[in-house]
Amino acid sequence: METILDPSTPVPSGPVPIECFFDIMCPFAYQTSLWLRDIRDQGLVDVTWRFASLEEFNREPRQKHPWERPWSFGFGMLRVAARLRREDGGPDGEGNTLVERYYASAGRWLHEEGRKPHSPAASEEILAELGLDPGLVAEAIDDSTTIDVVRAEHDRLVAGGGFGVPTLVFPSGRAWFGPVVVPAPRGDEAAALWDVVAAAERFPHLYELKHVKTPLDMAHIAEAFQPYLDGRDWISIEHPAP
Repeated sequence: METILDPSTPVPSGPVPIECFFDIMCPFAYQTSLWLRDIRDQGLVDVTWRFASLEEFNREPRQKHPWERPWSFGFGMLRVAARLRREDGGPDGEGNTLVERYYASAGRWLHEEGRKPHSPAASEEILAELGLDPGLVAEAIDDSTTIDVVRAEHDRLVAGGGFGVPTLVFPSGRAWFGPVVVPAPRGDEAAALWDVVAAAERFPHLYELKHVKTPLDMAHIAEAFQPYLDGRDWISIEHPAP
């Protein structure tokens, strides 16, 4: 018989190692990343950033896979992040700091400032702002192994039942979609949201708890995401969650 966690068992003290699957293009994932960085700085979690492609999740049958194009908006940026991970992590390619710095800057461009980070030239500018070699962008494009890295992590998420971002993976191996929250809570409120998420992890057969969005909620989200809407050069397609 499967062992069920006792809900009365205390939540383990942090930092809890969490994998966060993200795509820089996703405005919801960006808000989650702000929350994760906040609770990481509070000592509650230790975050490893993982790649997942919204373009592949939402690809229509007639469309090419994002890796079949010379550059594809979100997938191209993830390839740059994969190259930065190698720069940061040495032979094992598991560096995390430069991925986070690039994500934070590119995400701020798109989701807060309404700028367009999703071209090679823009990524070169972002790396220069970070004090990094802009030539790493061309290296990422010319190196097909960056495709392999992004695809492998995307495929790993899909194999585990993942269907979008943000997705968090706990040490138990269970994956949680979300939390989807706009705007990202900070400080004590960020810690309180972590308590909710950590508590949910204690129930292995809790599958979904969703706040139904009212018209006022949709207006709030639209206002918060206006920079993203200004900065994007694509039409968003979202397939229904399973």
